[in-house]
Amino acid sequence: MADGQIATDRSVEYFPGAIQSTTVTDELSRILSMLQSRCPRGALISFDFDGKLHVHIDLRSREDVNVVEALLPTLGPGLFHTFSRHSTPHRPFFHRISARVEC
Repeated sequence: MADGQIATDRSVEYFPGAIQSTTVTDELSRILSMLQSRCPRGALISFDFDGKLHVHIDLRSREDVNVVEALLPTLGPGLFHTFSRHSTPHRPFFHRISARVEC
């Protein structure tokens, strides 16, 4: 082989393109957008999944927690349920409200 030349095998087949399924991402984005538009400014919204989908909303004031707790049942009736309040990990000056999400 000459210097600087690379042998190419033209019989190499490429893997078929991965199937792009965005159903889950689209649904989570829709829920996140709905929450961001209605929650107080500065709310930190996150999700976790342990066999069931949960949303966590971290807020600066207890008053905001009360507002969000009253608001969640009105957003997509039945979408959010089983509410709980927790301390916020790694954010000592925030308050967390969590809810189960039915999709």
